[in-house]
Amino acid sequence: MDDLELATVEYIDWYNNRRLHGELEHVPPAEDEALHAMTRPVTAPPDTR
Repeated sequence: MDDLELATVEYIDWYNNRRLHGELEHVPPAEDEALHAMTRPVTAPPDTR
């Protein structure tokens, strides 16, 4: 892995997993998504008849 590729991977990791997002009440986007997934109601699968 060259330096540019490593820097890009590290930036994406920071951007998605560690940066605090003001619109998400200052939690990282990945954490907000995980919380959302745990709290959304379970829906029935679509009827395919």
